Amino acid sequence: MLDKNLVEDILDAALNTGGDFAEVFVEEKRGLGLHMIDGKVEKALSGRDYGVGIRIFKELFSVYAYTNDVARESLLATARKASEAIKGSRGDITLNLIKQDIEDNNKILIMPDGVDKGSKVEIMRRAHTAAKGYDEAISQVRINYSDSIQNILVANSEGRWAEDQRVRTRLGIESVASSGTDMQTGSYRPGAHRGFEFFDGIDVEGYAKEASRIAVTMLGAKYAPSGKMPVIIDNEFGGVIFHEACGHGLEATAVAKGNSVFAGKLEEQVANPLVTAIDDGTIPNAWGSLNIDDEGTPTRRNVLIEKGILKGYMIDKLNGRRMGMESTGSARRESYKYAPTSRMTNTFIAAGESKLEEMISATKEGIYAKYMGGGSVNPATGDFNFSVMEGYMVRDGKICEPVRGATLIGNGPETIKKISMVGDNLDHGQGMCGSVSGSIPANVGQPAITVRQMTIGGRN
Repeated sequence: MLDKNLVEDILDAALNTGGDFAEVFVEEKRGLGLHMIDGKVEKALSGRDYGVGIRIFKELFSVYAYTNDVARESLLATARKASEAIKGSRGDITLNLIKQDIEDNNKILIMPDGVDKGSKVEIMRRAHTAAKGYDEAISQVRINYSDSIQNILVANSEGRWAEDQRVRTRLGIESVASSGTDMQTGSYRPGAHRGFEFFDGIDVEGYAKEASRIAVTMLGAKYAPSGKMPVIIDNEFGGVIFHEACGHGLEATAVAKGNSVFAGKLEEQVANPLVTAIDDGTIPNAWGSLNIDDEGTPTRRNVLIEKGILKGYMIDKLNGRRMGMESTGSARRESYKYAPTSRMTNTFIAAGESKLEEMISATKEGIYAKYMGGGSVNPATGDFNFSVMEGYMVRDGKICEPVRGATLIGNGPETIKKISMVGDNLDHGQGMCGSVSGSIPANVGQPAITVRQMTIGGRN
């Protein structure tokens, strides 16, 4: 992507004023996005981004600069400009870049840029037909298709030279059900670190019908009650609560600065002993997986909480310096325009031993959240609120009528202490996670869990 001699010259220029570490990140990314409404392709966007980011450390001080002008003199000028923020003289650093062997956990069978748009549109039409035909109440169906190919190179003054390719494919399905003035929405957005072969392994029509089923079910639902009660949160995208309310608090981005309720609590009990939570960037072909992170460090399986005990954080290089700890392969960024920092990959609560049926039957009165929607969280405190996309009342150990408008309100660290049952049905959902280093693909996951008490925000 860039000549080795040029990269060494860039690093040398970056270190010239006394920096003790320098890094070059090169990115070339191609992508396609298709948007279909009611069976017609309304928008098609494709593009290519190419640029270079240059980062310099001086102890705990960091400087970042980037450019999309990859001419030699422009890159050297960018490095020199960034180095001006550091005052000092050149240290004794000898550059010796050694190419790193990368284990490929994410095999790609069909590169998406080799597949014609017509075949991609046909996938979208299949989803549209299945979603639209589910019920006459479905008034609109929106389908989004996206794929991307990202090639990166990371080189630094410690001698690291690492290259990788990330290929991702995703399908978004959103169904709207209408009755008079009432409208409800259901959605499903499967994705993977795969090429076009992704569609050989999923049930496109099944996902489309499920999106429509959610919309139609919620169309006839009554409003949820409000108050404090037990909540059963089902698997898959239910993991978004742990991701947002606890996961961000376990990133060194927050921990290193003391802006996390989990700071300084290693080896302390922070959750119910039933809870084990993991961030694993090595799961083959998972949506959030990477062979290496955006600092060139191999990803790994990081146990964050084990049987309720806090065991570790997700750490990048700079915050590792602040904490006196090694990187855990958790540095991520949206593109060359962002400096990397610690972020999640595939974050989930591990499977337990309870059956969902047992969890329902053990609940006298509460809410069953089958599918979660969006929400918000304060990462410094863990306070959150999340909407329930599909929910039901539970009475006397049985799932009863559907309810809509339910919001789960609580505090992440307190909520994981109140988990009283953990199911055996672990599954994952796909999303985009936003933070200081941009928007990145991230898996969330969990088995079904019972939280013995949560605050429900509803209209009744």
